Amino acid sequence: MDSIDRQDIAAAMDALGRRARAASAIVAAAPAATRDHALRTAAARLRETQADILAANAMDMDAAAEKGLSAAMLDRLMLNPARVDAIARGLEEIADRPDPLGTVLERWERPNGLRFEKVRVPLGVIGIIFESRPNVTADAGGLCLKSGNAAILRGGSESFHTARAILAALHAGLDAAGLPRDAIQMPSTTDRAAVGAMLTMTRWIDVVIPRGGKSLTGRVAAESRVPVIYHLDGICHVYLDRAADADKARRVTLNAKMRRTGICGAAETLLVHKDVVATLLPAVLADLFQAGCEIRGDAAVQALDARVQPATDTDWDTEYLDAILSVKVVDDVDAAIEHIARHGSHHTDSIVTEDDTAAARFLSRVDSGIVLHNASTQFADGGEFGFGAEIGISTGKLHARGPVGAEQLTSYKYVVRGDGHTRP
Repeated sequence: MDSIDRQDIAAAMDALGRRARAASAIVAAAPAATRDHALRTAAARLRETQADILAANAMDMDAAAEKGLSAAMLDRLMLNPARVDAIARGLEEIADRPDPLGTVLERWERPNGLRFEKVRVPLGVIGIIFESRPNVTADAGGLCLKSGNAAILRGGSESFHTARAILAALHAGLDAAGLPRDAIQMPSTTDRAAVGAMLTMTRWIDVVIPRGGKSLTGRVAAESRVPVIYHLDGICHVYLDRAADADKARRVTLNAKMRRTGICGAAETLLVHKDVVATLLPAVLADLFQAGCEIRGDAAVQALDARVQPATDTDWDTEYLDAILSVKVVDDVDAAIEHIARHGSHHTDSIVTEDDTAAARFLSRVDSGIVLHNASTQFADGGEFGFGAEIGISTGKLHARGPVGAEQLTSYKYVVRGDGHTRP
């Protein structure tokens, strides 16, 4: 299909959207047990076909290496048996969650006897545009199915073969449950024109969720005529307060930066209270250097260790997705909050302190989707929140914020019951 022209791609995408809309009505009406059976069967098929999935992933990895993708991008793309099993477990955890559909969010009665209910319902058809992480295929497809939505998944060319191998397992689950395969679809082309088509398919797609770098999210922001739930940069901060416990500070900082450097929840900037620069920061830096992290710091940080490179103004606004950390000394918690407001991306930020007042101030004033106290930013993950998985971390404020799980992929409607009521 890559050889056909843009007009043909638009027509193919329109047909795909039409099928997704029809499938969404069937999935929305399916009992929770049916949707959960599809998820559990898909998880089992992922394990059964692990060898096929890893072979497909090896093809993508070879092509990505030839293209010169960064180490961080290769890590995002790479699968191994443990990661395939984690993807399968994610589907099982989604299935284990309570059914979000039909939940009565509010209930009340008016003086005239009309009875009102606010009931959770699916969004409809969700378009997910993502880059190199193949697990998004299963996470997004599974979460959309759990929440009664149809999904159109457009992954990046880097993960094309892997994503299709995972999609086959999802289709096996749908088949076993008697649900249409059109409930989870993927364009058969890697041409970027498919993305452009999705962004204009207002008749078929109810919401688009981009999950990727600045170029992808920038394009979606500029071109989409479909409502968008944004997953933007993860410029995440850890702030070590003057009352930070030294052991907690070292463990949280090292984990936040180095557990996995290529994920959106990895810390990119460390802020340190001026009163603990001499007593706490040297040990923190030593841990990071030993783990292979490059440090870029302000003058006060450079004075502690000759290995610290000078930080530029650009560093405070950079999502490295690599073993690089910018470090800055601040006067107090308010200065840390101000820095995050100026340079953060409203994603995830953490304070390490034993001072409950400072913690409360940070947690209430930092305007991010996720704020943490004495915990690593790498907990910015739907699975860690108990959602089973996530489509992304929403950095916006409309509809969903923070980890986007099954409940966040629903809306609501009002059900009103009367007894022959008419309005005077």
